[in-house]
Amino acid sequence: MAYTGHQAKTHFSRLLKEAESGVEVIVMRGSKPVTKIVPIDELPKTKRGLAGIFEGVMTYDDKVFDPMTEEELVECGLAYTLDAPLVPPAK
Repeated sequence: MAYTGHQAKTHFSRLLKEAESGVEVIVMRGSKPVTKIVPIDELPKTKRGLAGIFEGVMTYDDKVFDPMTEEELVECGLAYTLDAPLVPPAK
């Protein structure tokens, strides 16, 4: 089935149901087809959610979660935090 952009916006839930049932849904701009809504067969399975897809691809050092040194704070432009109290004074 083909729909205009306005129809697709107005009846998006219905278009999703059509796509789920196997009907190919085309969204048009004027008389030009712009996009196609089709069902997804199966989502990729990951062990730990989205971050799991990077397993084995990206690595990091556990030190990355350590607090920054005073020198690192200055290098990053955060020197103003050095003199700031950790807890605001009580009123």
